[in-house]
Amino acid sequence: MRASRWLVTMGATLALLAGQGAIAQTSTAHTNSQQEKMKTCNADASAKGLKGTDRETYMKTCLSKEGSASKGNSQQEKMKSCNADATSKGLKGTDRQTFMKSCLSSSS
Repeated sequence: MRASRWLVTMGATLALLAGQGAIAQTSTAHTNSQQEKMKTCNADASAKGLKGTDRETYMKTCLSKEGSASKGNSQQEKMKSCNADATSKGLKGTDRQTFMKSCLSSSS
């Protein structure tokens, strides 16, 4: 009886340790993908020359994307990108409308 209780206790302990290892591995993979996403978004923001609140807004939008599959989410993503570009360039009125029209009609 004593040996079987010991075996059950050891089995439960090993199961808990194995579960913790799986959780740690999943957490590490998630962290690495977040780090990669941060690097990519940061590089894109730098390439676009964004600074201050425009950069913060872009980074927030970029980091909240589900992945590269949502990157080509057609018109909505294009609208966000063109809008951010127009804001970063400080365009207003007719100049902004002209820029938005050409940006949205361009294929990218």
